[in-house]
Amino acid sequence: MALSKMDNLYRQVILDHSAHPHHHGELNDSTNEIELKNPTCGDVLQLDVKVDDGKITDIAFSGYGCTISQASASMMTDAVMNKDVETAENMVEDFSNMILGEDTDTDILDDAAVLKGVSQFPARIKCATLAWKALHKALNEK
Repeated sequence: MALSKMDNLYRQVILDHSAHPHHHGELNDSTNEIELKNPTCGDVLQLDVKVDDGKITDIAFSGYGCTISQASASMMTDAVMNKDVETAENMVEDFSNMILGEDTDTDILDDAAVLKGVSQFPARIKCATLAWKALHKALNEK
């Protein structure tokens, strides 16, 4: 079965984010940080977030993992940068719903919406959601 042009575009966006991740590294002045591991495949993600006055003013991730987890982390950091915490939490919920195959408004997710197809591959769902779960935990655990 040949991939459609749209499938090829989505595949290229995922590969680009994985090969050239945005907001990759560490923050020296983060207010919230967390490390999460995906026990299923061994992906590890360290997330540093700086929140000022209820708004995400900086964010970075490091660690290692598969193409899907690294691309998802890159897309997540782009999507939530300069958003208020409540909006970021809503984005985490929308992403989780999308990746589980539920109807949701994906416009707010920016590039991360291209990961919608992961819902067809249950073994990859934890890879795609690792960064988003890390953001939720980082914003809610002290």
